[in-house]
This record gives sequence, structure tokens and C-alpha cells, in this order.
Amino acid sequence: MRANIQVLTLKGIPIRVHFSFLLILPLFAWSFGQSFQLAARAADVPPERLSGHPLLWGLGVAVALFLSVLLHELAHSVYALRKGGEVSDIRLMMIGGVSNITRMPEGSRNEALMALAGPVTSLGLGALALGAHHLLMDTRSFNLSFAVFYLGLLNIFLGVFNLLPAFPMDGGRILRALLTGWLGRVRATRVAGWVGQGFALLFGLYGLVTGNVVLLFIAFFVFMGAAAESRQVLLQSRLGDVPVRELMGPRTATVEAGASLRELTELLYGERLRAAPVVEQGRVVGLVTVEALRQVPVERLVDMAVRELSEPVPVLTPDSTAWEALQEMGKRQMPQLPVTQDGALVGMLSQDDILRGLELRELKESRRQGPWNLGGRGHESPT
Repeated sequence: MRANIQVLTLKGIPIRVHFSFLLILPLFAWSFGQSFQLAARAADVPPERLSGHPLLWGLGVAVALFLSVLLHELAHSVYALRKGGEVSDIRLMMIGGVSNITRMPEGSRNEALMALAGPVTSLGLGALALGAHHLLMDTRSFNLSFAVFYLGLLNIFLGVFNLLPAFPMDGGRILRALLTGWLGRVRATRVAGWVGQGFALLFGLYGLVTGNVVLLFIAFFVFMGAAAESRQVLLQSRLGDVPVRELMGPRTATVEAGASLRELTELLYGERLRAAPVVEQGRVVGLVTVEALRQVPVERLVDMAVRELSEPVPVLTPDSTAWEALQEMGKRQMPQLPVTQDGALVGMLSQDDILRGLELRELKESRRQGPWNLGGRGHESPT
């Protein structure tokens, strides 16, 4: 069973719903239904003048919240696309929404504005809805007035909450962008990550005291997300200027696209390979892995061609950076990729190759700096 189900596409961005979203809807509806009388009085609406069961109102408010989250995330994604970024999808989950931006726009200014786009959208929508509620108060349109009041309140909360400097939330990304010019991206990310983890601990403590399960999940997400992004930025700084040619392994055996899967099986197990580049007329056209081969029924090994199982691969050349290669491996969930020059195979690069190269580079740096250099500037002459 897939955890994420695609429900629609907006601006070319797939919108996916995580199964946890379906779990939180009835919980949110029940919670709102229990406090329906108080909610109506807060909106200055007589509860007896509202039509519909409190649970239905709760379900409506829950759906409105997640539609608001979708607009919030869409604002991030649209800004990223307009500034040269790449977005793989938007996911709605129990804790809210996530824009999976696979390539960030260049520059800390663009990062800050992209992070700000979501809260500004939420606050703007909230202000419009509360303004509409104010205008409707004298019209005796109780149902509509109640609905827009909570739509406005939810969006105001969404905008303000996301502006907290709890990295990797929006406010934390704005903080990181502001610190980058002063500290550099790696140190700015580290500081923003510490601040984010501090907020996560506060969220978690408050969630434990109040029994708020959703806030506990948010605390976990923020704490782990801050640590993960700090590691990612550190990796990018170490691998961003390392060419693939320094890390790639030698050429490996290839398989023709028209060969049978039985021939592929003999090649992979005979050469002890996890994957083999697929070639056609001397050019690499894809990659086939042992994991993919294991999914094929035994009776299909003879009549099924390799091209039917082959996965397309990105163009990775010796001049590509190790960071670009690592991103492509993660995006495509491939442990290794072929390295080509003008379409011809010149080598293979795996995640293990990148990690070994990173370890060797760190070892060289530590030896160059010496055991007593705590400042990281290398040996300096006393003169």
C-alpha cells in the first residue's frame, strides 16, 4: 500500500495526500464538534441559528484547514518555480503540508522570500475572511458568517505559527537566510537548526502537558527536520565542488536493450553487480537493477526484453559534481548511476564511492590542519 496518493495536479505540481491525513480528519471533526457551542459564541453567532450537525461542521473546518495548508504550500512552490527552483510534489499530512523542493532558488534573498510567500498568503486569506465575517454580522447570514470566521481564524493561526523561527519551518528558513550573509550558509544552517530544535523541545513539552498529539508530531518533525537539513547543507558544502571524475569507479559490464532478462540475470550474478547500464547502439539509455529484476516472475525471464525493465537515467558526466549525483540518486532511489561522455559509458558512480571520497577528503583536511588546530585555518607561521 502506498503511503501517498496523488489526488490532483496544480501548476504542474502533483498534490499527494498521506494516509495520516485521512486519520486526522475524523479526529479533528470530533474535537471541533465537542466544542461547537463555544466555537459559535466565539464567532458571535447564536448556536441555535446554525444548521447542520456539529460533527459536519467539524469535518468542514478540517477540510478548510487542509485546503488552506495547500494554498500555503502552493505559494512556496510557485515562487520557487518562478525563480528557477524545482518542485517534485506537495504532500498533505497529519502535521500539515510539505513542499518537496528538490532544487532551491539561488540566493538567500530568494530563500527568504520563498519562505515568506506561504505565511503572507495565509495571513492575507485570513484577513479577507475575517473582513467578510465583519460585513456579514449584520446580514443574519449565520451559517456563512460562522464559516468565514473560522476560515479566517485558521489562516491567521497558520500564518503566525509558521513565522516562528523553528527551522525548518518558514520562520526558521527566513532566519537562516538572514544569517547567511553574516555566518555563511553552513554555519547559518547550524545556528537555525539549534534554534529550531529548541522550539521543537518546547512544542513537545507543551504537547505532553496538554495531551496534544498533533503538536507532539510537529515537535518530532521539526527536531528531526532541523538535524537532517543541517547534514544536507554540510554535505552540499563538501561535495558541491568535487567532480565526479575524482570518485567514479571503472567501466562495468553493460547489457543490450534487446537482450532477454535471462541474459541479464547471468550477467548480474556472474559479475556480482547490483546494477547494469543498458546500452543501445553504443549509447547508455538506462539502468536495470537486481531489485527490479527480483520483481519479475521466473517464467518471464526468457521472453521479456531488458528495455522493458530499464529505468531512465540522468545525464551524469565526469564534470558533474558529486552533490548533483547524490541528489539524482536520492530522487530516483538508485544506489548507483552510469557516468557518460557523449552518450558512451566511461565509469560508474555509487553512493559508497561518494561516501568514501568524502571520508578521504575529511581525513586529508584533518591531517593538513594538524591535531592542535581548533580554528580550522591550517598551520600558520609564527612570523
